[in-house]
Amino acid sequence: MLPFVRELDRRDRLLARAGWFQVALLAARLVAMPFDHRTILGLNPWIKPSKFAVSIAIYVWTLAWFLPHVTGPRWAKGLIRWGTVVAMTVEIICIAGQSLRGTPSHFNDRTPLDAAVFGLMGALISFSTLLDVLLLLLFFTRNVPLPPTYLWGIRFGLLGVIVASGVGAAMVVRGAHSVGGADGGPGLPFVNWSTSLGDLRVSHAIGLHAFQVLPLVGYWLSRTRRTLSSARQAAVLSAVTAAYGVVFAVTLWQALGGRPL
Repeated sequence: MLPFVRELDRRDRLLARAGWFQVALLAARLVAMPFDHRTILGLNPWIKPSKFAVSIAIYVWTLAWFLPHVTGPRWAKGLIRWGTVVAMTVEIICIAGQSLRGTPSHFNDRTPLDAAVFGLMGALISFSTLLDVLLLLLFFTRNVPLPPTYLWGIRFGLLGVIVASGVGAAMVVRGAHSVGGADGGPGLPFVNWSTSLGDLRVSHAIGLHAFQVLPLVGYWLSRTRRTLSSARQAAVLSAVTAAYGVVFAVTLWQALGGRPL
Protein backbone atom coordinates (compact mmCIF):
# COMPACT_ATOMS: atom_id res chain seq x y z
CA MET A 1 0.00 0.00 0.00
CA LEU A 2 2.78 2.44 0.93
CA PRO A 3 4.59 2.05 -2.44
CA PHE A 4 1.31 2.84 -4.20
CA VAL A 5 0.82 5.98 -2.10
CA ARG A 6 4.36 7.13 -2.84
CA GLU A 7 3.98 6.46 -6.55
CA LEU A 8 0.68 8.33 -6.64
CA ASP A 9 2.30 11.32 -4.97
CA ARG A 10 5.22 11.16 -7.38
CA ARG A 11 2.97 11.10 -10.44
CA ASP A 12 0.82 14.08 -9.46
CA ARG A 13 1.12 15.57 -6.00
CA LEU A 14 -1.81 17.98 -6.45
CA LEU A 15 -4.34 15.34 -7.49
CA ALA A 16 -2.99 12.84 -4.96
CA ARG A 17 -3.46 15.27 -2.10
CA ALA A 18 -6.88 16.29 -3.38
CA GLY A 19 -7.85 12.64 -2.94
CA TRP A 20 -6.44 12.54 0.59
CA PHE A 21 -8.45 15.65 1.38
CA GLN A 22 -11.58 13.69 0.47
CA VAL A 23 -10.44 10.81 2.68
CA ALA A 24 -9.94 13.20 5.60
CA LEU A 25 -13.44 14.60 5.12
CA LEU A 26 -14.81 11.05 4.93
CA ALA A 27 -13.17 10.16 8.26
CA ALA A 28 -14.65 13.25 9.92
CA ARG A 29 -18.13 12.38 8.64
CA LEU A 30 -17.90 8.79 9.81
CA VAL A 31 -17.04 10.06 13.27
CA ALA A 32 -19.94 12.54 13.24
CA MET A 33 -22.51 10.14 11.78
CA PRO A 34 -23.45 8.25 15.00
CA PHE A 35 -24.01 11.52 16.86
CA ASP A 36 -26.30 13.13 14.28
CA HIS A 37 -29.82 11.75 14.52
CA ARG A 38 -31.37 13.91 11.83
CA THR A 39 -32.45 12.44 8.50
CA ILE A 40 -32.64 13.68 4.92
CA LEU A 41 -35.00 11.61 2.76
CA GLY A 42 -34.88 8.96 5.47
CA LEU A 43 -31.08 8.76 5.67
CA ASN A 44 -28.43 10.09 8.01
CA PRO A 45 -27.34 13.43 6.51
CA TRP A 46 -23.69 12.37 6.31
CA ILE A 47 -24.22 9.29 4.15
CA LYS A 48 -24.44 11.19 0.85
CA PRO A 49 -21.31 13.32 1.37
CA SER A 50 -19.48 10.17 2.48
CA LYS A 51 -20.43 8.37 -0.74
CA PHE A 52 -19.33 11.32 -2.83
CA ALA A 53 -16.05 11.61 -0.95
CA VAL A 54 -15.22 7.99 -1.75
CA SER A 55 -16.17 8.41 -5.41
CA ILE A 56 -14.25 11.68 -5.82
CA ALA A 57 -11.12 10.27 -4.14
CA ILE A 58 -11.14 7.28 -6.50
CA TYR A 59 -11.65 9.56 -9.50
CA VAL A 60 -8.88 12.08 -8.74
CA TRP A 61 -6.43 9.30 -7.86
CA THR A 62 -7.20 7.55 -11.14
CA LEU A 63 -6.63 10.84 -12.94
CA ALA A 64 -3.35 11.31 -11.06
CA TRP A 65 -2.22 7.87 -12.24
CA PHE A 66 -3.01 8.38 -15.93
CA LEU A 67 -2.41 12.08 -16.59
CA PRO A 68 1.43 11.90 -16.53
CA HIS A 69 1.30 9.58 -19.55
CA VAL A 70 -0.20 12.34 -21.72
CA THR A 71 2.32 14.36 -23.72
CA GLY A 72 -0.09 17.20 -24.49
CA PRO A 73 0.51 20.93 -23.97
CA ARG A 74 1.22 22.09 -20.44
CA TRP A 75 -1.76 24.46 -20.42
CA ALA A 76 -4.16 21.59 -21.19
CA LYS A 77 -2.76 19.32 -18.50
CA GLY A 78 -2.72 22.20 -16.03
CA LEU A 79 -6.33 23.02 -16.83
CA ILE A 80 -7.36 19.40 -16.28
CA ARG A 81 -5.45 19.13 -12.99
CA TRP A 82 -6.46 22.41 -11.41
CA GLY A 83 -9.94 22.44 -12.92
CA THR A 84 -10.68 18.98 -11.52
CA VAL A 85 -9.33 19.81 -8.07
CA VAL A 86 -11.31 23.05 -7.82
CA ALA A 87 -14.51 21.53 -9.21
CA MET A 88 -14.43 18.44 -6.98
CA THR A 89 -13.46 20.39 -3.86
CA VAL A 90 -16.24 22.95 -4.25
CA GLU A 91 -18.67 20.14 -5.15
CA ILE A 92 -18.04 18.23 -1.93
CA ILE A 93 -18.21 21.45 0.11
CA CYS A 94 -21.64 22.17 -1.38
CA ILE A 95 -22.89 18.67 -0.61
CA ALA A 96 -21.52 18.71 2.94
CA GLY A 97 -22.83 22.22 3.53
CA GLN A 98 -26.35 21.21 2.57
CA SER A 99 -26.10 18.15 4.81
CA LEU A 100 -25.00 20.40 7.65
CA ARG A 101 -28.10 22.52 7.02
CA GLY A 102 -30.26 19.40 7.02
CA THR A 103 -31.54 19.81 3.47
CA PRO A 104 -31.00 17.79 0.23
CA SER A 105 -28.12 18.88 -1.96
CA HIS A 106 -29.51 17.50 -5.23
CA PHE A 107 -32.69 18.42 -7.10
CA ASN A 108 -33.44 21.00 -4.42
CA ASP A 109 -34.87 24.39 -5.37
CA ARG A 110 -37.00 24.98 -2.28
CA THR A 111 -35.29 28.28 -1.53
CA PRO A 112 -33.14 30.66 -3.64
CA LEU A 113 -30.07 29.47 -1.70
CA ASP A 114 -30.84 25.80 -2.36
CA ALA A 115 -31.41 26.51 -6.06
CA ALA A 116 -28.15 28.47 -6.25
CA VAL A 117 -26.17 25.67 -4.59
CA PHE A 118 -27.62 23.01 -6.88
CA GLY A 119 -27.05 25.23 -9.91
CA LEU A 120 -23.40 25.70 -8.93
CA MET A 121 -22.98 21.95 -8.48
CA GLY A 122 -24.45 21.34 -11.92
CA ALA A 123 -22.10 23.89 -13.49
CA LEU A 124 -19.09 22.32 -11.80
CA ILE A 125 -19.95 18.82 -12.99
CA SER A 126 -20.56 20.11 -16.53
CA PHE A 127 -17.14 21.76 -16.43
CA SER A 128 -15.57 18.55 -15.12
CA THR A 129 -17.16 16.59 -17.98
CA LEU A 130 -15.67 19.02 -20.50
CA LEU A 131 -12.28 18.37 -18.89
CA ASP A 132 -12.87 14.63 -19.39
CA VAL A 133 -13.61 15.28 -23.07
CA LEU A 134 -10.38 17.28 -23.35
CA LEU A 135 -8.42 14.47 -21.69
CA LEU A 136 -9.98 11.90 -24.02
CA LEU A 137 -8.96 14.02 -27.01
CA LEU A 138 -5.39 14.15 -25.70
CA PHE A 139 -5.31 10.37 -25.29
CA PHE A 140 -6.50 10.03 -28.89
CA THR A 141 -4.40 12.69 -30.58
CA ARG A 142 -1.10 12.63 -28.68
CA ASN A 143 1.64 10.06 -28.64
CA VAL A 144 1.07 8.13 -25.39
CA PRO A 145 3.91 5.71 -24.51
CA LEU A 146 1.71 2.87 -23.29
CA PRO A 147 0.95 -0.62 -24.62
CA PRO A 148 -1.98 -0.40 -27.08
CA THR A 149 -4.37 -2.52 -25.02
CA TYR A 150 -3.72 -0.50 -21.86
CA LEU A 151 -4.16 2.74 -23.80
CA TRP A 152 -7.46 1.61 -25.29
CA GLY A 153 -8.64 0.57 -21.84
CA ILE A 154 -8.04 4.14 -20.65
CA ARG A 155 -9.83 5.56 -23.68
CA PHE A 156 -12.84 3.28 -23.22
CA GLY A 157 -12.91 4.10 -19.51
CA LEU A 158 -12.94 7.85 -20.14
CA LEU A 159 -15.70 7.39 -22.68
CA GLY A 160 -17.69 5.59 -19.99
CA VAL A 161 -17.29 8.59 -17.65
CA ILE A 162 -18.59 10.93 -20.35
CA VAL A 163 -21.58 8.71 -21.14
CA ALA A 164 -22.35 8.41 -17.42
CA SER A 165 -22.38 12.20 -17.22
CA GLY A 166 -25.21 12.09 -19.74
CA VAL A 167 -27.21 9.96 -17.29
CA GLY A 168 -26.44 12.56 -14.63
CA ALA A 169 -27.80 15.26 -16.93
CA ALA A 170 -30.96 13.19 -17.43
CA MET A 171 -31.44 13.08 -13.65
CA VAL A 172 -31.14 16.87 -13.50
CA VAL A 173 -33.74 17.27 -16.26
CA ARG A 174 -36.09 14.88 -14.45
CA GLY A 175 -35.42 16.56 -11.10
CA ALA A 176 -34.96 13.15 -9.47
CA HIS A 177 -32.94 9.96 -9.70
CA SER A 178 -35.93 7.68 -9.05
CA VAL A 179 -38.34 6.53 -11.75
CA GLY A 180 -41.87 5.52 -10.78
CA GLY A 181 -42.01 7.44 -7.53
CA ALA A 182 -40.39 10.11 -5.37
CA ASP A 183 -36.77 9.93 -4.24
CA GLY A 184 -36.29 8.29 -0.87
CA GLY A 185 -37.61 5.05 0.57
CA PRO A 186 -35.87 1.69 1.05
CA GLY A 187 -32.53 1.13 -0.63
CA LEU A 188 -29.40 -0.98 -0.66
CA PRO A 189 -26.87 -0.43 2.14
CA PHE A 190 -24.63 2.65 1.80
CA VAL A 191 -25.24 3.27 -1.93
CA ASN A 192 -28.99 3.44 -1.16
CA TRP A 193 -30.00 2.41 -4.67
CA SER A 194 -33.75 1.97 -4.51
CA THR A 195 -35.15 -1.51 -3.92
CA SER A 196 -38.68 -0.51 -4.93
CA LEU A 197 -38.28 1.99 -7.82
CA GLY A 198 -36.17 2.47 -10.90
CA ASP A 199 -32.93 4.22 -9.98
CA LEU A 200 -30.77 6.02 -12.55
CA ARG A 201 -27.85 6.14 -10.11
CA VAL A 202 -27.06 2.49 -10.84
CA SER A 203 -26.10 2.95 -14.49
CA HIS A 204 -24.56 6.33 -13.62
CA ALA A 205 -22.17 4.65 -11.17
CA ILE A 206 -21.38 1.79 -13.55
CA GLY A 207 -20.44 4.27 -16.28
CA LEU A 208 -18.31 6.40 -13.97
CA HIS A 209 -16.28 3.46 -12.72
CA ALA A 210 -15.48 2.26 -16.21
CA PHE A 211 -12.54 4.63 -15.71
CA GLN A 212 -11.08 2.13 -13.24
CA VAL A 213 -12.36 -1.22 -14.53
CA LEU A 214 -11.50 -1.03 -18.24
CA PRO A 215 -7.97 0.38 -17.84
CA LEU A 216 -7.24 -2.38 -15.31
CA VAL A 217 -8.41 -4.97 -17.83
CA GLY A 218 -6.30 -3.34 -20.53
CA TYR A 219 -3.26 -3.25 -18.26
CA TRP A 220 -3.65 -6.90 -17.30
CA LEU A 221 -3.98 -7.91 -20.95
CA SER A 222 -0.89 -5.91 -21.88
CA ARG A 223 1.03 -8.03 -19.35
CA THR A 224 0.03 -11.26 -21.12
CA ARG A 225 1.90 -10.51 -24.36
CA ARG A 226 3.88 -13.75 -24.00
CA THR A 227 0.71 -15.83 -24.07
CA LEU A 228 -1.70 -13.62 -26.02
CA SER A 229 -0.98 -11.95 -29.33
CA SER A 230 -1.79 -8.25 -29.78
CA ALA A 231 -4.83 -9.18 -31.86
CA ARG A 232 -6.17 -11.48 -29.13
CA GLN A 233 -5.54 -8.88 -26.45
CA ALA A 234 -7.54 -6.37 -28.49
CA ALA A 235 -10.33 -8.90 -29.02
CA VAL A 236 -10.59 -9.69 -25.30
CA LEU A 237 -10.61 -6.00 -24.35
CA SER A 238 -13.30 -5.30 -26.96
CA ALA A 239 -15.42 -8.17 -25.63
CA VAL A 240 -15.06 -7.01 -22.01
CA THR A 241 -15.87 -3.43 -23.00
CA ALA A 242 -18.93 -4.58 -24.94
CA ALA A 243 -20.12 -6.68 -21.98
CA TYR A 244 -19.59 -3.71 -19.66
CA GLY A 245 -21.59 -1.55 -22.04
CA VAL A 246 -24.41 -4.10 -22.04
CA VAL A 247 -24.53 -4.06 -18.23
CA PHE A 248 -24.69 -0.26 -18.33
CA ALA A 249 -27.44 -0.28 -20.97
CA VAL A 250 -29.52 -2.95 -19.20
CA THR A 251 -29.41 -1.17 -15.84
CA LEU A 252 -30.34 2.11 -17.55
CA TRP A 253 -33.25 0.44 -19.39
CA GLN A 254 -34.33 -1.22 -16.14
CA ALA A 255 -34.30 2.08 -14.27
CA LEU A 256 -36.18 3.95 -16.99
CA GLY A 257 -38.84 1.25 -16.81
CA GLY A 258 -39.32 1.93 -13.09
CA ARG A 259 -37.80 -1.39 -12.03
CA PRO A 260 -35.27 -1.63 -9.18
CA LEU A 261 -31.92 -3.33 -9.56
